[in-house]
Amino acid sequence: MIAVVGSLNLDLVVRVPQHPVPGETVLGGDTAHHPGGKGANQAVAAARLGGNVAFVGRVGEDDAAGVMLDAVGGEGVDTTHITRTRDLATGRALIAVDPAGENTIIVSPGANHRLGAADCEAAASLLQKAAVTVLQQEVPDEANHAAARLSGGIVLHNPAPATVGAVPPPHVDVLVPNRTELAALTHSPVPETIDDVVVAARRLTGAGAVIVTLGGDGVLLLEGTAHLHVPAFAVRPVDTTAAGDSFCGALAVALAEGRTLEQSARWACAAAAISTTRAGAQPSLARRDEVEAFLTGQS
Repeated sequence: MIAVVGSLNLDLVVRVPQHPVPGETVLGGDTAHHPGGKGANQAVAAARLGGNVAFVGRVGEDDAAGVMLDAVGGEGVDTTHITRTRDLATGRALIAVDPAGENTIIVSPGANHRLGAADCEAAASLLQKAAVTVLQQEVPDEANHAAARLSGGIVLHNPAPATVGAVPPPHVDVLVPNRTELAALTHSPVPETIDDVVVAARRLTGAGAVIVTLGGDGVLLLEGTAHLHVPAFAVRPVDTTAAGDSFCGALAVALAEGRTLEQSARWACAAAAISTTRAGAQPSLARRDEVEAFLTGQS
């Protein structure tokens, strides 16, 4: 079983010809609403790929709460430990997507910021029996630290969004930052080359293994003194919004099934590649048969 402790947001997505610079107004296209939030995306990604998933989180007392609960519950995710929070709105994300599929995102956390250690304590039995517990940083550190402490299996932490000086919770087995998050965690410039990524990632301490996601450059695995570059699959991206979440959800499923870190990373790269070829966050997430067919076509 996979436990996801994290955020649930309703995404408002608009396509733009280019991302605005400060002080600039850009005319965009039509708006679309999609269920999202890093936690919810990763939970749905894992469920679609065959994982038995349960969620620990918070929504508000508004119409968006019902949308989010229906979205994750409809994918087979156990929503028992998702709490409705009085006097707060469900989280929102404002997302702009350019013609290359690159995005900028502003998150209004809402009820997500009320998630705390008490919520994790209430789900202690769930966390203790989970093969993998998945964490992100769209909820307070208090919740992540409690979840990591209570977890009885592999702790997978995606430090997104990362802030300079952020400290991942203790007891993390697999840390999954992207380039920008790696730079924030290590107080260093954003690494451009693979060698730069290796140098920066070696500055991280506390995690059993580090997997740095590199977009079109694939991922870099570091475990002990060894490192391995896994290239990305060649696809034509439409929207990269959920690529990282797709990767983390797929990685959790593969690790829960007992695959090696390298096998898990390659499988997760395939799921992430598929997600970039479709619009939206949760609508883009791949199903297991799609990933298997995609990998068969690559061999």
